[in-house]
Amino acid sequence: MPSFFLAMLAALLATLGGREAVQVSRLSGALGQPPALLVAIWLSALVSSAAMAWAGTFIAPLLFPQAKLMFVAFALLLGGLEIWFLRPPAKPKEPTRSFGAHLIVLTAAQMGDGTRFLVAAFAVASGMPWLAAAGGVMASGLVLTGAWAMAEEWEGKLPLGLLRGVIGGLFVIAGIIAGLNARGLLG
Repeated sequence: MPSFFLAMLAALLATLGGREAVQVSRLSGALGQPPALLVAIWLSALVSSAAMAWAGTFIAPLLFPQAKLMFVAFALLLGGLEIWFLRPPAKPKEPTRSFGAHLIVLTAAQMGDGTRFLVAAFAVASGMPWLAAAGGVMASGLVLTGAWAMAEEWEGKLPLGLLRGVIGGLFVIAGIIAGLNARGLLG
């Protein structure tokens, strides 16, 4: 169960500070909160988290325990740097109403984000990939559902700049600590 809760907490923070939530809120506002977008949110979270956890099952046997912890450290560092430096795409001028297009775009965006890399890292480190995937699905789905529901208010009511700075900093610090621990430099 620790892999579920750790993946859920990390994915919750990474998605909250990440680009996809802003992208979903802008799209939801432009389209008037279509239910099809909500379905695409949950399906994309499921597909991307399951795919990365599954990929973790191939990586885990190749790594020693310290290397698994170093993999988590790199994932945390990558997640923090992504939150700090990568900005969400511009507001859509003429967004499509196509469910398929939403599903493809959201899944592609999530497959390449730090959140899914964290899910893979917790799958590798814990040896329980499907619990890590479930944590990633729950957290990403909930945050993106919140962004869908709030639409334009997501950017107006949440202090996103502060959240991005704090969450990115927490991930970078956690990554450094995990990396030092993997190298045996901390007790």
